[in-house]
Amino acid sequence: MILEGIVTSRNQQGELNIAPMGPVVNPEMSRFVLRPFQTSRTFSNLKETRCGVFHVVDEVLLLAKAAIGLLEEIPETFPAERIAGDVLQSACRWYEFQIESIDETDERTIMQAVVVHHGRIRDYFGLNRARHAVLEAAIMATRTHLIEQSELEARYRTFAEIVKKTAGPDEQTAYNLLEEYIAKAYAKDS
Repeated sequence: MILEGIVTSRNQQGELNIAPMGPVVNPEMSRFVLRPFQTSRTFSNLKETRCGVFHVVDEVLLLAKAAIGLLEEIPETFPAERIAGDVLQSACRWYEFQIESIDETDERTIMQAVVVHHGRIRDYFGLNRARHAVLEAAIMATRTHLIEQSELEARYRTFAEIVKKTAGPDEQTAYNLLEEYIAKAYAKDS
């Protein structure tokens, strides 16, 4: 099963990277398969340090901003316990992991990871329909280079209706940021 969340990783200089990611997880949440693109900072960091933290979150504004590179401020973190990493204070749960193997034969690398420590900060609030729509829109925004503009815009019209009917202020803000981002992404390609 793929579980969407956020991965924090550091490079060897200690610089923090925050990125949404949907690893394949086992039911016990003891192993992950991460598939970062080789062009991403997450890939570089995990390859260098071979560790990171996966977070289960319900804060879609953070997820959307991280997806499109608009995190203006680093969210509050605290040190991971078993790896050299950072835990997001706003997460519901976190899973510290170490990379056991890396297969770079495809553009999306396959990294096998084992969880070495996990913790819980708070209950998971949940995702209403607007939060699900923002999550899907954020994933699609990271793939404008792979998805035809007409297809993505049609999906975004459907998401917009859901957000309009069920969103709170954070979901509306997140969705607006994503719409602006895809409009600029496709304008560059024109």
